[in-house]
Amino acid sequence: MSLRLRLWLLICSGVIVPRYGLAQEPSRGAEDEDAVRARGVLVLNEDNSHFFGTRRADDMTLKGLQAFVDQYADSAVTHLFLCPNAMRASFRSRTRDAIWDPVSGVEPTDTWPQNAKRLSEAGLDPYAVWISRCRQRRISPWLSMRMNDVHSVDEPDNFMHSSFWRTSGQYWRVPHGSPSPWVNRALNYAHAEVREHQLALVRELLDRYDMDGLELDWMRFGYHLTPGREREEGLILTEFVREVRSLTRDASRSRGHQILLSVRVPTHPDAAAGLGLDAVGWARDGLVDWIVPSPFWTSSDFDIPVELWLDRLGDARQRVTVLPALEYNARPWPGAAAVANDLASARGFAASALERGAPGVYLFNWMDSETRPVAADEYRTLLQEGLSADLVACRARRHPVCYRDTVPAGFPDDICLPVDAAAGGEFRLHIGPQPAAARVWLIVGLSAPDESAETRWEASLNGHALGEAEVVDSEDVQRLGGGAVHAVRFAGPAQSCQSGYNQIRIRRTAGTHPQQIVWVEVNVHGPLDVSR
Repeated sequence: MSLRLRLWLLICSGVIVPRYGLAQEPSRGAEDEDAVRARGVLVLNEDNSHFFGTRRADDMTLKGLQAFVDQYADSAVTHLFLCPNAMRASFRSRTRDAIWDPVSGVEPTDTWPQNAKRLSEAGLDPYAVWISRCRQRRISPWLSMRMNDVHSVDEPDNFMHSSFWRTSGQYWRVPHGSPSPWVNRALNYAHAEVREHQLALVRELLDRYDMDGLELDWMRFGYHLTPGREREEGLILTEFVREVRSLTRDASRSRGHQILLSVRVPTHPDAAAGLGLDAVGWARDGLVDWIVPSPFWTSSDFDIPVELWLDRLGDARQRVTVLPALEYNARPWPGAAAVANDLASARGFAASALERGAPGVYLFNWMDSETRPVAADEYRTLLQEGLSADLVACRARRHPVCYRDTVPAGFPDDICLPVDAAAGGEFRLHIGPQPAAARVWLIVGLSAPDESAETRWEASLNGHALGEAEVVDSEDVQRLGGGAVHAVRFAGPAQSCQSGYNQIRIRRTAGTHPQQIVWVEVNVHGPLDVSR
């Protein structure tokens, strides 16, 4: 049994009372390790604009703030990570502009800044209210600080941009550079002025809010150092994290309870280190408590190597949580059409993550409206059921082929689509535990229709030949990414799948129209859900 789980069990049984990040609830009685893992961690990230931009002015009250947290109470959600900032703060900060502050003398009139201003004028600090309400409703409250947000930097007068950024073009990654790509205009932490600007907000957040943990969100937007020098300049970020750790320790002593430190970084440990974000080194040096391997936004990564992270951590794995993140989008290659994730793909992601050693799942851009990838009723289902190992093992789940969207130059991004259908392709998918279902389906999305009776396919899963190709209903084709306009599927016994990685081969052996394979997934139908 790991040290982390022992702590959790002791807290659940009332032996230890400080607020640790994996156990914020009042005692439920002692649980064994299997029960703890079966329940699972489920983190939701609430960004800096969503609440303010999706509510009415009448909701900017104490009741409205508390109602936001209450929707997650008595659910599978264990943690809310609340983001108070991008370049500006969504509260009246003493260290940077508030989101409603004027730009060139003009106050922004958008719903987000105006609602945030209404709360401030009413004497309500949303983050203080939310933290308090989370504790009342048995949810662990964290703050998630965006470390380098560059939304809309091609619009220099956008109200989201801070006065520091506007007047500090010399501190951009590409000084006074083009906004294409946006990360050219991200702040460069190689400059002491940038580091001090960001540390000022860290100090303010720790002084102002009684949180359970602080997350440094390095995935907004993932690039923080001089282009081409990220790995060698990585020591700069290490020293920055070391300073933050010192601040969280001071705050822990002041608050009388531990304040944990998390980092959200790229999905592969070597990709992260190559961008100067050496989360493994930080963990081994005792600087962080959580690592959240995450995609950026362009696509979810359904092959996050949790087991590799844990192996690299060595002895530190006993005290460091590795919690992989799922995004809104699933996209098979850069520039391809994306599709929103659904409950089945979330379950597929969780099945893989849990099998590889994760204690749960972190959901990013799965907020309660607008950036919610599923319908409202399915969102409630997700909140109530969660994504535990027992649940995902008995429900329909999807495992699509996607790619890594944040890597250093020259690092493998695992792009393997599209491919010519006649040439065929080989694909490797991690599906978690071997299905207990009676059948699995291999789904293949195509760039063009081909209704010819002459069309023939061959497909195999781990060397097992699959059945004849069947045409997928047009309604279901809409669930596929890559711009698929047509799709076929191949049935196979569950025994054709294996735990962990599975090898897929697909080729069109006859046909009259050129086609590309633009989407590949394994679809597992559990015994409790044998619908399409």
